[in-house]
Amino acid sequence: MKKLVIALGVSVLLGACAGSGMSNASSSAATPMVGGAPMYPTKDIVDNAVNSKDHTTLVAAVKAADLVATLKSPGPFTVFAPTNASFAALPAGTVDTLLKPENKATLTQVLTYHVVPGRMDSAALTSAINAGGGKAMLKTASGGTLTATLSGGTVWVTDAKGGTAAVTIANVYQSNGVIHVVNKVLLPG
Repeated sequence: MKKLVIALGVSVLLGACAGSGMSNASSSAATPMVGGAPMYPTKDIVDNAVNSKDHTTLVAAVKAADLVATLKSPGPFTVFAPTNASFAALPAGTVDTLLKPENKATLTQVLTYHVVPGRMDSAALTSAINAGGGKAMLKTASGGTLTATLSGGTVWVTDAKGGTAAVTIANVYQSNGVIHVVNKVLLPG
């Protein structure tokens, strides 16, 4: 179970590296561009994410948490991937503190909080939100819960602290899951 949680956490970080952009609509292109790089649906989260210029912070965090190997596993994973700008919006010093070796457990928890086991594309998220009367409670790889809602055609994800992130690019398919780029780092309780 611990390996699965770690793998999911890595997926979140690398997934974040794989996606960035400003559209909540799914891409009609077979190979969408994220962070200036093509995201090939035949490649896994790690192999795609390392090429995104918008996810270098996420990639560094995944490496610091030793999650790269697990993110290459079959999954499937749903990753809510924050961009560099999302990490930059955290209070000053937060990222540097999380990247320190002594904070590896906390970093891993934050990263795996962005990963939901299974493949939930926009259609599945919308269906779950509708079935839940306007909310979908998503159990994360870290054991926490994210709440997904829909407003004005945008999927919003709320963390345990009440922070809310918008899905800016949805449905970036990978061989081992799907990435939804978000505009904020989600924090566990």
